[in-house]
Amino acid sequence: MEAPDAASVFAALGQGSRLDLLRTLLEAGPAGLSAGTIGTALGIAPSTLSFHLRALEQVGLVRSTRQGRSLIYTAQIERLRHLIIFLSQDCCGGRPELCNDLVQAWPTSPPENGPMIPAYNVLFLCTRNSARSLLAEAILNKLGGERFHAYSAGSDPAPQPMPEVVEKLKNLGHDVSSIRSKSYREFQKPEAPRMDFVITLCDELQGQHCPDFGGHAITASWPLPGPGQFAPGSHERVLMLNELYASLFRRLGIFTSLNMDALDRMSLRHRLDHLSEAPLTVAKEH
Repeated sequence: MEAPDAASVFAALGQGSRLDLLRTLLEAGPAGLSAGTIGTALGIAPSTLSFHLRALEQVGLVRSTRQGRSLIYTAQIERLRHLIIFLSQDCCGGRPELCNDLVQAWPTSPPENGPMIPAYNVLFLCTRNSARSLLAEAILNKLGGERFHAYSAGSDPAPQPMPEVVEKLKNLGHDVSSIRSKSYREFQKPEAPRMDFVITLCDELQGQHCPDFGGHAITASWPLPGPGQFAPGSHERVLMLNELYASLFRRLGIFTSLNMDALDRMSLRHRLDHLSEAPLTVAKEH
């Protein structure tokens, strides 16, 4: 979600009856309510209720589906989750981990018996697959819920992940049970999942071009400095990992809020390239 989009959501909610309406639909859950039931519960005339429902539908907070002769309205929790992610992206001076509980407050998977949501496979590449790409994999798997399946790999993988990376992810509540350094060749095997997006996080993969994952995948490059330039356990390495986590959290929060169905390949590629321009303050070793 971007700033103009968030502003439109807040504008739609800037009215007492609409807030009450949305809270009523949230309480009803995935089953939703008919317009007549909502109007009776809130004491709103049909014409006024229709106006408010339309305003909330236009910004994606409410969806209507026809069941027989009635329209059933449901709150779109995923949309609210993207709003919370937008608000927490620059939490506490670029430390989104301090807003972690706020982001976790919203479910990341569709309700049971709800509509199926397409899932996208995303592969993050870096030379050693020991820090940047592992951070991105863990963050996207947490932010993306059921909509995104994240993976990572390297052209010359390290024997094991950087210990500080595993420790940081653990401390921030990420599942690290599957975190390991591995070769991108694992994802070129016939049985490997087909990638929808391949994003490189270093300037070059040891001087190579990005590996070929077929014409289906949309590729992008987000060059980020590596913490391996600093000594293990050093203050500079810790600072670098904090900055990398914050930067990736911001970028992937925006990435997960993109309306994939409404964008063509060129538009998606342009959005991904634009995200690569997000600044990162690099720690300097003295």
